[in-house]
Amino acid sequence: MQLNQYDTVYFLGVGGIGMSALARWFNRQGMFVAGYDRTSTPLTKELEKEGVKIHFEDDVALIPSQVDNDKTLFVYTPAIPKDHKEYNYLKGKGYTILKRSEVLGLITKSHKTIAVAGTHGKTTTSSLITHILKVAGVNMVAFLGGVITNYASNLVSEGEAGENTVVVVEADEFDRSFLRLFPDIAVITSVDADHLDIYGNHQELIKSFTDFTKQINKGGLLVKHESIRVIDNELDGVEVNTYGMNRGQFFASRIIPLGRDGFFEFNLIGFASEIEKIKLGVPGFHNMENAIAAVIVAKHLGVNDASIKEALNSFTGVKRRFEFIIKRDDLIYVDDYAHHPTEITAFLSSLRAMYPEKKITAIFQPHLYSRTRDFADEFSRSLSIADEVLLMDLYPAREQPIPGVSSDMLFGAISSAVKVRCTKKDVVQKLEDMDVEVIATIGAGDIDTCVGPIKELLENKYQRQS
Repeated sequence: MQLNQYDTVYFLGVGGIGMSALARWFNRQGMFVAGYDRTSTPLTKELEKEGVKIHFEDDVALIPSQVDNDKTLFVYTPAIPKDHKEYNYLKGKGYTILKRSEVLGLITKSHKTIAVAGTHGKTTTSSLITHILKVAGVNMVAFLGGVITNYASNLVSEGEAGENTVVVVEADEFDRSFLRLFPDIAVITSVDADHLDIYGNHQELIKSFTDFTKQINKGGLLVKHESIRVIDNELDGVEVNTYGMNRGQFFASRIIPLGRDGFFEFNLIGFASEIEKIKLGVPGFHNMENAIAAVIVAKHLGVNDASIKEALNSFTGVKRRFEFIIKRDDLIYVDDYAHHPTEITAFLSSLRAMYPEKKITAIFQPHLYSRTRDFADEFSRSLSIADEVLLMDLYPAREQPIPGVSSDMLFGAISSAVKVRCTKKDVVQKLEDMDVEVIATIGAGDIDTCVGPIKELLENKYQRQS
């Protein structure tokens, strides 16, 4: 299959973070792009402004007439239910409908590809790589799983697309999607247990990551976190580099806090000459590790130290990854995409370290029935790092209900001094009567739609109190 045989692309689930990057790409190539999604969001509104035709009802009659032909590439997200009317109509007509990962595989097969994998950290790491390459003027295009705030987009490019274009992609382990990719450079940030609804157990997940490493092209490079011992450091025909905070072949030294807000300056050890006084534009030790992985990739591609340091200092982060919504002396509001206990622990521990004398209030929306069931105890422990927890109803995403599984599974074991059950509809009302100092919204569902109302409430309360 060749992409140049198509002049139209139709997406089922066009508003997804990964799908929308593809929609933007094809739209920029001058193709007619249209799609369906379940709900209108800020991201779908942006796509519509850019010329993508979108509707929000599962109705065959709403499929644009120019889509229903053999010159259309059909793309769907696995989150589309099997009884979806449009999906079944297109299948019934004999059209081939590809997954997002399959389309990424087609785009990347003729380009030097950097694929960033891992159960945590892949969006920030791929965004850091993207920003360094763009600052350095490398001909590239990046398909990201988040909106990089420097460019307000999940699709970032530099120069005209051609044979020498470097492609940066997130290699998603969900549904074994990353096994569609054959990268020249691969990064693996973590292999913690997740997506057990797909894999069944942790060992199967690790096997899938191991299979991914075998798809790195000969003469290529694997960059992996030093803690990942289950994946060999010896790969046939592939160089392996390890990194970490203070261990591995590449690590940080002379770490100096810059103020009290979790920002750091550090030196990077491991190259022929030490890279000194790197200042990172985002806070947190975990982001320092992500930056080290990004630097290894950039140096492998020939980027000089000055461009690397300039890019890391000017990197402003990824939307919903430790994103400051309000930052005042008396009020901090941070929004984060964390949806796994390990991520929540890292996030809340960072907040605690940054603001040790302040009260931390966490608002969490569990994501997926299966993940809530599989990690219920771990979720409760991680949330208990906060002084106060507002626990919202579970967001099902692609899943059907599982009997007995709900947010209530987590609530009882949360040991925070204050804990409140709430819904998306009443969370703002519950906050009205609470005094907050450091507050965080956490989750991968639609909790982001609460960010604006919560910000407005807090700013109004702040003005009344001042």
